Amino acid sequence: MASPETAPPTAGSLKRVVAASLIGTTIEWYDFFLYGSAAALVFNTLFFPSSDPLVGTLLAFLTYAVGFAARPLGGIVFGHYGDRIGRKRLLVLSLLMMGGATFAIGLLPTHASVGAGAPVLLTLLRLVQGFALGGEWGGAVLLVAEHGDDRNRGFWASWPQAGAPGGNLLATGVLALLAAVQSDEAFLAWGWRIPFLLSGVLVVIGLWIRVSVSESPAFLEARARAEAEEAAGAKQRPPVVEVLRTGRRGVLTAIGVRLGENVSYYVLTAFLLVYVTAHLHLPKADALNAVLIGSAVHFVAIPAWGALSDRIGRRAVTLVGSVGMAGWAFAFFALLDSRSFPVIAVAVTAGLLLHGAMYGPQAAFISEMFDTRVRYSGASMGSQLASIVGGALAPIVAVELLKDYGSSVPVSLYVCATALVTTVTVVFARETRGRSLTRPESGPGEGEGSGSVSAPVRTRLGG
Repeated sequence: MASPETAPPTAGSLKRVVAASLIGTTIEWYDFFLYGSAAALVFNTLFFPSSDPLVGTLLAFLTYAVGFAARPLGGIVFGHYGDRIGRKRLLVLSLLMMGGATFAIGLLPTHASVGAGAPVLLTLLRLVQGFALGGEWGGAVLLVAEHGDDRNRGFWASWPQAGAPGGNLLATGVLALLAAVQSDEAFLAWGWRIPFLLSGVLVVIGLWIRVSVSESPAFLEARARAEAEEAAGAKQRPPVVEVLRTGRRGVLTAIGVRLGENVSYYVLTAFLLVYVTAHLHLPKADALNAVLIGSAVHFVAIPAWGALSDRIGRRAVTLVGSVGMAGWAFAFFALLDSRSFPVIAVAVTAGLLLHGAMYGPQAAFISEMFDTRVRYSGASMGSQLASIVGGALAPIVAVELLKDYGSSVPVSLYVCATALVTTVTVVFARETRGRSLTRPESGPGEGEGSGSVSAPVRTRLGG
């Protein structure tokens, strides 16, 4: 008989784990996206004053990118300990770090008060945010993926992914509300601090929920096997070393899968704010409200795409998104240039629907590429390395292209190129739908990091 610790999870316990992961990731993405929105709207003035608005925005986005640069390090550190001591404890720590850094940003003095010290402090806190988020993603999706069954993993594991639009919806909604009830002068003077300070309340709620869930059954089984092997005299390599030894293919595949998704998302949401306000000279409320509408649809679409991937495969659904995004990159800016709010909202919403096709199956797809003993490390490493060349650089590259060429066409070409990289990666990737996350692999070095999957799913598009 299975012990309470290792017994299969019930439907009720799975739903609690999904709810805890979703709420936790929503809060952490709220913190992370809040910075991106503030970088586009106010940080250029408050922390990087410049005579050229686009130059100030570029500097603000450079600190935005610093957060992404810290994410791989966070993924490696959190992944190592998450594979050694468990997913749950590391998720609690990541939430505390993220929330504390965000709350502290709301208390920072500006450049007008302390000069150069203000952007330095802002950058340090952004580093903490990035480090925490680097560990958050892997733990949150794995906790759900490893609790659920093989047949419906795409659907259940996509819910933590929905925390991204959920957090963006919350961050943009708070900013839009403040923009509606405050003058630009009041928002710039003190109103921008309110959403950051609100993070303290959200973190308390998130912690209360997260401490109530159980540890991943797959991790508990893997730890028991590892302890038995150690007792028999076998030497255990550090998870990161094992990933680099046997899982390089999985890491590279995860990077390629995430690249187009990552770049397109930050162009659709963060760069959009710059393009609409600084280039089209429209009110910031138009951009914020368009992202609000799009994020609401995105939140629903992600689990729908995840469920579809359980039926037709991770690869097929991801290709719908990547191929569609390669074309939509050009239509998107053409619609923005209409300067019509309903048309702008449609442009953002359609783009986020296509993004959801890449993002929805991603949690299950990447989780299924690695063995349980190194899954946190491998998934985090691949995902967060992609965030440097993807999310970190996307707003910076887009702003620089717009500044240099005064046109959106180079930006569209940039998004299209990265979407095609994802398309090619997925075409050559192995289908993983239906793979067991608890059954040990056939031998050392032959896990999902090497790209192997169980016989029933060695297919291309259908599984």
